[in-house]
Amino acid sequence: MADPTTSFFQALARRGHETLVEEATATMRFDLTHEHGVDRWFVAIEQGDVHVSRDGGEADCVFYGSRATFDRIIDGQLQIYPAWLRNEVRTEGDVRLFRIFNRLLPAPPGARHPRDFGRERRRAA
Repeated sequence: MADPTTSFFQALARRGHETLVEEATATMRFDLTHEHGVDRWFVAIEQGDVHVSRDGGEADCVFYGSRATFDRIIDGQLQIYPAWLRNEVRTEGDVRLFRIFNRLLPAPPGARHPRDFGRERRRAA
């Protein structure tokens, strides 16, 4: 079975167009270290069209961290911004792109849409 990071990037590649990032045109590279070396993932967003590859080219923003830390981010156990503030991950380039990339991450376990939460509260009242 693939690790959470590989599964995430493979699924992201299959998603194609994402309305949540339609205003963005940018490139991001993820350099994720592990005991055997470095995995590189390249994400290109072109007005909502998302492309993922293993190329390690130049990017508008580069994310550095361990694959174990990124696995925790994907699993919803850790969020990017707190990890960045604690120096568990670091970035170079336009760090504002992670606000956009954050929209592509899976929701944390047990997360619900605010409208669903509101409907449940109205029914309980």
